[in-house]
Amino acid sequence: MILDNEIDHEKISNMTLPELKQLCRELRRCILSTVTETGGHLSSNLGTVELTTALHFVFDVKTDRIVWDVGHQAYAHKLLTGRYSEFGTLRSREGISGFTRRGESPADAFISGHSSTSISAAYGIACAMRLQGRRGSVAAVIGDGAMTGGMAYEGLNNAGKSLAPLVVVLNDNGMSISKSTGALARYLAHIRSTRKYYCAKEHVKSVVSAVPLVGDKLEKTLRTAKGLIKDAIYDSSNMFENFGFQYIGPVNGHDLEDMIEAFSVAKLMRKPCVVHVFTTKGKGWRPAEDNPGEYHAVSRKAESSGKPTFREAFGRELESLGKSDSRICGITAAMKYATGMNYFCNSCGERYFDVGIAEQHAVTFAAGLAVEGMLPVFAVYSTFLQRGFDQVVHDCAIERTHVVLAIDRAGFTGEDGETHQGIFDVPMLSMIPNTTVYSPASLEEMRLCLSQALFRTEGVAAVRYPKGSEPAARVQPDVELEYSGRHGNTLAVSYGRLSAEVACAAREASVKGAPVDWLRLVRIAPLPGSALDMALDYDRVVFFEEGVLRGGGAEQFGTALLERGFRGEYETVGVDGRFVPAGTVQQQLEMFGLDRESLIRKLGRNNAT
Repeated sequence: MILDNEIDHEKISNMTLPELKQLCRELRRCILSTVTETGGHLSSNLGTVELTTALHFVFDVKTDRIVWDVGHQAYAHKLLTGRYSEFGTLRSREGISGFTRRGESPADAFISGHSSTSISAAYGIACAMRLQGRRGSVAAVIGDGAMTGGMAYEGLNNAGKSLAPLVVVLNDNGMSISKSTGALARYLAHIRSTRKYYCAKEHVKSVVSAVPLVGDKLEKTLRTAKGLIKDAIYDSSNMFENFGFQYIGPVNGHDLEDMIEAFSVAKLMRKPCVVHVFTTKGKGWRPAEDNPGEYHAVSRKAESSGKPTFREAFGRELESLGKSDSRICGITAAMKYATGMNYFCNSCGERYFDVGIAEQHAVTFAAGLAVEGMLPVFAVYSTFLQRGFDQVVHDCAIERTHVVLAIDRAGFTGEDGETHQGIFDVPMLSMIPNTTVYSPASLEEMRLCLSQALFRTEGVAAVRYPKGSEPAARVQPDVELEYSGRHGNTLAVSYGRLSAEVACAAREASVKGAPVDWLRLVRIAPLPGSALDMALDYDRVVFFEEGVLRGGGAEQFGTALLERGFRGEYETVGVDGRFVPAGTVQQQLEMFGLDRESLIRKLGRNNAT
């Protein structure tokens, strides 16, 4: 067994090629066995085992830096940097993160979770190292899917003008979460199709093998290597060279010898360089190789309930509506299956648009469709919608452009940790004029809200719903609110998935003392005036929120009550100025006092006064 907690660059760089291949087999087995138990990203990590091993052969994280884009392909990196014994805690509370985090290990150079950030971060790190007189190199690993995001090109444009020792490793597997689309994908496919690389490869090997460490021969050798590498491209130049980067590749991402060779040359250049690596997503495990999208992210064994999910219900409802109304268009940012948009795509393909990992573009593209009379629906995770905030404000809301946002994974999302929780969309959207936000608690209510957003709402309309299936507690579906009626002096208020639990907790608290009433908001922006009028009659109002309190629904509800002359006691329970760490959704609810027992205790306090 080679893989253990003590493995590091020194050990890896002294391994023979057979030993490196054995190490790769051990990494792949460890990732496969762990992820099938804990849940996590599988296909992407199986596909980058050799790439990661080669990186750690050439780059020493004690002096160099490796920045991972998105980070969900960095499991092998974690195993090679002292986290083998803890790897079984992957994506658990206080365990190993599913993404890179600087607080977890010095080997994690930068936080990751959202796409297209690595080049900008790596360039910043490289500039800082130069200013501090340190000689290390920086590698940024970015996938072809993330290269569809505009921020990647902002980074390329800025870094290409410099002399920074920056190596951009383009991990080209032809896949994002969905198959990569657009002009860039076609361009990369064009580069991949060349055979001149294979003709030049042996020459490059012989040249690089003779590279000395110092002197004129190094300069000459590098010039020769550069020419050979450039000739390996189908055309005499390419996009990366036009940005100012040297180009090496394409390289077989599962050939350790070729990758070590390419990374070594790139590091020696000490200038901006792109190493184009092509890999097979899911490599080494046939089910993932055959269906990489299906195995992009897998759930832990205990999580699969078999119940219909909000994602599936949304997808099927949009498909049904799309069949009857030719104005409806579906948009996704490279997440056709992850958002349920596959159903709409299958039935209304000519009105389905996958724009790649480009949320900003998706929002403005939707606005363009809308101003010409179409009804666009952009399906996106709450955490990724953050990237399109400016576009919602400027391109949609100002002129009341009718765009529908289908916001999946709203609220707590569990094991993906701080970067993926859907806790900011309510304050983000509800502050924007001409914006309506619905937060349904059941599948049927989600269907009603989607129809309301499409056909009976002006301006920006958002329908936000949680990950997974609906809560066991039953609700009476509505598009505005549900109210228990006046029975006592305490009123419990909430919205979304949590509101069904709050209603149950109010009933249970009532059994133990004086009656506790409940108000379940479905439309949370703008707040229904009738809901505020109801709350004014109570001595005590407690607002429970599965999201941030600062600027959230609870704060806005309380402010509106005060403006109407409320004189009673007002309390809020929710995410109180902290980021939400990894853990199960139940653990996250308990952490912030939002689980059933905590709700009952809170509502039962002084409910008789």
